[in-house]
Amino acid sequence: MTLDAGDLESEARQKTGLDDFGDTMFREGLERLVRSFNEEADLTEAGEVMQHMRLVSLLSARLEVEDTYRLSPVIDDEVIEGPVFVIGLPRTGTTALSQLVAADPQFRSLRMWESSSPCPPPESATQHSDPRIADAEAGLAMMYEMFPLMASMHHQEATTATECQDLLGMSFRTVHFDGFGHVPSYLDWVTDCDMRGTYQYHRRVLQLLQWHCPPRLWHLKTPVHMFALDALLEAYPEARFLWSHRDPAKVLGSVCSLIHYTRSWGSDRDDSLELGPEQLDRWWTAISRAMEFRSRVGDERFADLAFADLQVDPVGALGRALEKIGIGFPDASRDAVARWAGSHEPGSHGQHSYELADFGLEAEQVRARFAPYM
Repeated sequence: MTLDAGDLESEARQKTGLDDFGDTMFREGLERLVRSFNEEADLTEAGEVMQHMRLVSLLSARLEVEDTYRLSPVIDDEVIEGPVFVIGLPRTGTTALSQLVAADPQFRSLRMWESSSPCPPPESATQHSDPRIADAEAGLAMMYEMFPLMASMHHQEATTATECQDLLGMSFRTVHFDGFGHVPSYLDWVTDCDMRGTYQYHRRVLQLLQWHCPPRLWHLKTPVHMFALDALLEAYPEARFLWSHRDPAKVLGSVCSLIHYTRSWGSDRDDSLELGPEQLDRWWTAISRAMEFRSRVGDERFADLAFADLQVDPVGALGRALEKIGIGFPDASRDAVARWAGSHEPGSHGQHSYELADFGLEAEQVRARFAPYM
């Protein structure tokens, strides 16, 4: 089976009974991604099936979003507050920080179950009993059964905050696809393409999700935002940022270990030795762009959090960071975050073995590259 953009669109139309994908800007990314998967990723038969299902799912979600807007154009009047974006290199504690913010009741977070299936729009009255929760839990259970190391490398739950990769994925412009196969030509394009339409669509989905299910002060997280912060700010002029930090030598080894594992699910290609230099270049590009953006827009939008502080005093670290970007941390918020932190041991996930040398890197090489950032 070879992936084909037209066939994927046709299957999504057949699956949903819908026809309108909205703005056709998504098509270039889909075509480039499919070409890269077919020509560069060395997907196995199982890998082709997995990517086929994933791409059809994203196309189907896009069809359903557009149909929901057609039926209820008033959604376009929804006002997004913030958002507060958690950024930083992957594996720096962004997930732990994101879960801390999500525990604060003043924030609206993107939950896994609604990220993968945003329509029909969630309702406040049924947001904790929505049948999509059980579907997402079943999907996670299947993944962890098939790929057991994933539970320790990147643990997820259906009802907790997740990265907004699906929202970017509906436009087929996100670095996340790199985790499922070696797609260098697509990555070269996507890290420099025009992301303005992608973030406008990202906003469009948030408006739909909050329509019947507030609050409206959003918190979102993914490291890949650092590649396109100008486009993000155009879509969200009031955006603020929580930036997590950790030793980049530990970060890059963990990143490579995770990607090497997830790619192995659907490809026989062993690209471990080239993976390290590729990831080093890619994430230095992201950090460089983010630092330059920060210098232009002003430091008052940013708060820095060290990985060690999140381990030792997560509640205090979050409170100080929110204060830095002008967001209050009342007693109700502090108590809720403290309850969450007390029930989740720091470092209980993400502990796995790797050697930088396995990925063509050395610790001092990585630290020297990131010296200006450190």
